[in-house]
Amino acid sequence: MKNTALTETHVALGAKMVPFAGYNMPVSYEGVNIEHENVRKGVGVFDVSHMGEFFITGPNALDLIQKVTSNDASKLVDGKAQYSCLPNDKNGIVDDLIVYKIADENYLLVVNASNIEKDWDWISSHNTMGATMRNASDEYSLLAIQGPKAAEAMQSLTEVDLTAMKFYTFEIANFAGVDDIIISATGYTGSGGFEIYCKNEHIQQVWAKVFEAGAAHDIKPIGLAARDTLRLEMGYCLYGNDINDTTSPIEAGLGWITKFTKDFINADALKAQKEAGISRKLIAFELDERGIPRQDYNIVDDEGNAIGVVTSGTMSPSLGKGIGLGYVPKDLSSVGSKINIQIRKKAIPATVVKLPFYKG
Repeated sequence: MKNTALTETHVALGAKMVPFAGYNMPVSYEGVNIEHENVRKGVGVFDVSHMGEFFITGPNALDLIQKVTSNDASKLVDGKAQYSCLPNDKNGIVDDLIVYKIADENYLLVVNASNIEKDWDWISSHNTMGATMRNASDEYSLLAIQGPKAAEAMQSLTEVDLTAMKFYTFEIANFAGVDDIIISATGYTGSGGFEIYCKNEHIQQVWAKVFEAGAAHDIKPIGLAARDTLRLEMGYCLYGNDINDTTSPIEAGLGWITKFTKDFINADALKAQKEAGISRKLIAFELDERGIPRQDYNIVDDEGNAIGVVTSGTMSPSLGKGIGLGYVPKDLSSVGSKINIQIRKKAIPATVVKLPFYKG
């Protein structure tokens, strides 16, 4: 099992550590509800250094990215990032990722920790145009500093105007006394904030300065359990749960990052699927009664017949009710549709709702 450059720091802080995507990661410190609320109302810091970083460079960099990703990376300008996915050739998804355009012929792809090797092999196998690829995953640490107070709390650490940064933009600048740090206005919580990419050798200094600067704003370290409840309240897909090698981006509601204005792997089949109409769709639901939906629980009709499956579920700390995502037949996917979640021996009624669950 791999450690991040901050593993010993988490242990010293009393974090509960668990294996996650091959890494020893902090799942919680004080408890998921406390940490969740700290991000929603203040500022919290996640160590997400297990994520993968690939640099794609050279004159054919964009050609490769356009071939393997579903979104249109030609629309990116320097300092802009884009959510995308890697379609496979069987109507499924290899992974979802973020594409950063640093400059012409210089891109950064950030991929999920559990898929680093798989993604690298997949992209490499399609690199017939000879783009230069470098897997820098083991060199970089990544902090997600999230919450409505993130900009105010971190402003003293950089000359970049954090409040002026728009969502999905980034700058490369000095941060916490370290040069060439990628400050990215991204994150998976829905409460604003930044992601900080830096080399492993600098992360202890950055971590210390972040907590020093954020002390007046009650900054806290946050574990992966709260990261999951935060992203689920926004309805953001988690690879391995809501999307995988067998779910198409069209079924998963990711048509907005699937651009048929360009050619990419499996584009024709996905376009045909979109035009013909899908038979199942990823929906969001809230339980009408008390209960906690969990991944792999059956979604059933009124007669108890299985019609789908829960892909992500939790008790929402912000809403105080059970929420989840799952795949159901298309005719039950419209907002307001009634379904049931099989929780142990009881079918709990639920209603299909519009995302996000958490409106802020």
